Amino acid sequence: MTASQVLSLVVGLLQGVGTITVFLLVLFIGVCVLLTLTKFRSTRNSLTVKSLDELVGDPIRYLPANTPRGPMDQLAGSQRQP
Repeated sequence: MTASQVLSLVVGLLQGVGTITVFLLVLFIGVCVLLTLTKFRSTRNSLTVKSLDELVGDPIRYLPANTPRGPMDQLAGSQRQP
């Protein structure tokens, strides 16, 4: 074997390993994302029920991040008193 053949063999091996690695990463990440997206859909018309509230109650409505949560300051109790 000549040096150019060895170099061509090493380059081919690295390309093959790199291609397999990228393919497996894309496959793994794609499957994880697809399985995670199903958690966010409503199950009201599904055979799977996440909770009893979802089955018999009103649909769950999440509050926006800037909505006040009430008059209580939860961090006030953690401050040191002089």
